[in-house]
Amino acid sequence: MKNCIEISWKPDKNSGIPAYQQIIDFFLSSVSSGAFAVGMRLPSQRKLSELFEVNRSTVSTAIAELSSYGIIKGSYGAGTEIASNTWSVLLKSNQNWSKHVLSGNFKENISTLQVINHLEFDKDLLRLGTGEIDHRLFPVELWQKALNNVGNKVTSLGYLEPLGLYELRCEIAKHLNKIGICTTPECILITSGSLQALQLISVCLLKSGSKVFVEAPSYLKSLQVFESAGLELTGISMDSDGMEYWKILPHLRHTGEDNSSVVYTIPTNHNPTGICMSEKRRQEFLEFCITHRIPVIEDGAYQELSFTKDYSPIRTLDHNGMVIYLGTASKTLSPGLRIGWLVAPEAVVKRLGDAKMQMDYGASSVSQYIFLEFLKTGMYESYLCKLKNILKQRLDNAMRILEEHFQSIAEWTRPKGGFYIWLTFRQPVKTDLLFNEAIKAGILLNPGDIYDFKANNSIRLSYAYITEDEFKKGAMILKELIFKQVAK
Repeated sequence: MKNCIEISWKPDKNSGIPAYQQIIDFFLSSVSSGAFAVGMRLPSQRKLSELFEVNRSTVSTAIAELSSYGIIKGSYGAGTEIASNTWSVLLKSNQNWSKHVLSGNFKENISTLQVINHLEFDKDLLRLGTGEIDHRLFPVELWQKALNNVGNKVTSLGYLEPLGLYELRCEIAKHLNKIGICTTPECILITSGSLQALQLISVCLLKSGSKVFVEAPSYLKSLQVFESAGLELTGISMDSDGMEYWKILPHLRHTGEDNSSVVYTIPTNHNPTGICMSEKRRQEFLEFCITHRIPVIEDGAYQELSFTKDYSPIRTLDHNGMVIYLGTASKTLSPGLRIGWLVAPEAVVKRLGDAKMQMDYGASSVSQYIFLEFLKTGMYESYLCKLKNILKQRLDNAMRILEEHFQSIAEWTRPKGGFYIWLTFRQPVKTDLLFNEAIKAGILLNPGDIYDFKANNSIRLSYAYITEDEFKKGAMILKELIFKQVAK
């Protein structure tokens, strides 16, 4: 008897996509990824309707359309099997591309995030949760100076070496040494932002099916980069000192083999909660990971944006090559520069650098030369100092407004740096409804659910993208919307 397909997936009843279409997309994606091989037998339509928790008619509609594609063949009932997984069949003549946009391995963003990504370019909306530096803080004079200097020095613009511009890697090594990370240019890879670093790690270093432990909530939960590579995200709760790492233990395999697991953490000025992992917790966390042989991805995107105390990266405690450190200029200088860096053992960096060459043949040469100029001349350090002062003033303003107007309806903790305030409502609030109502009122929010593994009754506020007056305006509108919802 041919192998019967095992299915644990169910259509999302809260999605705007019809259930039959979700079922079609599920089969197309599973066949194209190789999860469902040619010849594998489908459960009966009765069984499928039970597994998917939908009507038999919904399953019949999906099966009929899949049969028309040539993906499956057979008669009604248990005799249906996978017939083809070829691209030519998937794109047979007279087929509509829209039927195949979800059939690839790389998952699409969740619908709320798609809306946010689209509306962030609407100039009429006040962006109260955006994870980006205010474009009005861009150092225009320094930028022009850097461009002029680069223009006078660079006489040609070709591809750079696989790991990135050597001079830039030297300067980044010097820059990292100031925060306690001792490394060499050979252990640094220049990436097109931190997101590319995560993608490289996911496809080069981790096996499909591996667990990725992350804080709950976590920025990574709003992305699909690891899940698209067949990795499993597992949320680990936090307290005021950071990730409660000991809660990882029950999730580990105790077979004597490698755990095939990794931890992703943002220990400094965490996104979205703003929490800073305490120094004691950092040491204990790393010792735990060393004991259980769990590699660590430390995202230092907000490392340089602490306002009072400078926290040492976990990477500074690592003497075993356990920690891959990610840095970026996107949260400080400009997201459009698309410059990030990855610090890891030399063998790992070479492996990732080879893969990056296959992806894009290197990060932008122009951007690398410009960021080199910022670092080498000291302009970056000077700008960073001014930026932190402005952000601290905006945070102080945000705290005053929240303390005056939100004490009765929400709670929060004052962040020590970064961009974000994690606001949790005291009473149940339908954040999806609040999100839609806020858009109508001219406010773009970031609901907390997009960063978590369950509903959390929270939202992420940012004081980095908007002025003090704009934050107050947005907060007052938000307060009115909350009171209106709670009063119903």
